[in-house]
Amino acid sequence: MGENIETFLAQLGNRVDEQTGAVSAPIHLSTTYSHPKFGHSTGFDYTRTKNPTRAILEEGLAKLEEGAQAIVTSSGMSAIQLVFQLFPAGSAFLVSRDLYGGSYRYFKEIERQGIAKFLYFDTEEELAAQITENISAVFIETPTNPLMREVSIKRVAEIAKSKGALTIVDNTFLTPLRQKPLTQGADLVVHSATKFLAGHNDILAGVVVAKTQELGERLLYLANTTGPTLAAFDCWLFIRSLKTLPLRFNQQEKNAKIVVEVLQNHPAVKEVFYPGVGAMVSFKIADESKVGPFLEQLKLFTYAESLGGVESLITYPTTQTHADIPEAERLAYGLTPDLLRLSIGIEDAHDLAADLTQGLSIVTRK
Repeated sequence: MGENIETFLAQLGNRVDEQTGAVSAPIHLSTTYSHPKFGHSTGFDYTRTKNPTRAILEEGLAKLEEGAQAIVTSSGMSAIQLVFQLFPAGSAFLVSRDLYGGSYRYFKEIERQGIAKFLYFDTEEELAAQITENISAVFIETPTNPLMREVSIKRVAEIAKSKGALTIVDNTFLTPLRQKPLTQGADLVVHSATKFLAGHNDILAGVVVAKTQELGERLLYLANTTGPTLAAFDCWLFIRSLKTLPLRFNQQEKNAKIVVEVLQNHPAVKEVFYPGVGAMVSFKIADESKVGPFLEQLKLFTYAESLGGVESLITYPTTQTHADIPEAERLAYGLTPDLLRLSIGIEDAHDLAADLTQGLSIVTRK
């Protein structure tokens, strides 16, 4: 990028408006654009196809993930849907078994419609044992949601490539600040940008980044055809959010490590899941019958779905984010009713630790 990532993001969108010298990039709300004369275009014709504000954001995201082309969409799920439009009907995919419930729901729906087939794996060894030339792509989360399981992107990509399959990585949890899948062999990266990238629980957005220009051009065509467009104002908010991404994420990760230590030493906690990086933490409570009282006892952590914002959240995957995964399947791979997921914010870490400690006291109370 030519400069440190903090500098690049802080300067994103600066100096693009030479006419006025605006430091903050303008919001271009126009849906249509005038042609200078017959047969000529400014490069912008219709906002579904291309928008000046969105172009700044997409160029920035492509550089951030070190890819050829980024496309921002109206949600994380629309980003995933856009990627799977690359493949013809009847394609088969191998997918991380532990994954976001919304992704699972979408995969099951297109499988029900006979559009595609999905097989699941936990480890690189299981992937290598299952993959054949009939697999079109491997889709992974690493770390996974919510059990924080990890695989080597490099190894997964090697296995996929050996059978002619693409590798797709959901990089929502770690962001390009901690993990750049395209530099490790992946072909496509997706994000629920609603989460850490946007970071304030006020923008719904998704991102797809392609490693090659060829894949990028195909995705641009599909995005223009199907229209999962992110509005200009949301693109501007997204640009503004990215300027503070390193500050936010560094603090969230710092806080998470303090919270993890507290949880690991608390008698009301059976097990803690944390990959040693990032700001997502899951843990199993000693008495699952106390989940409700524990949640009601918390003062700082907000009991809500989603993650990645500056405010700390706590989620109960069994009834919230992963409710669409059948119970037997959830239990089989370890997503049990005693599991809670934390998204750590930028508050004072000791205040967060104190809130969890006082909340967990209800679990050990006789």
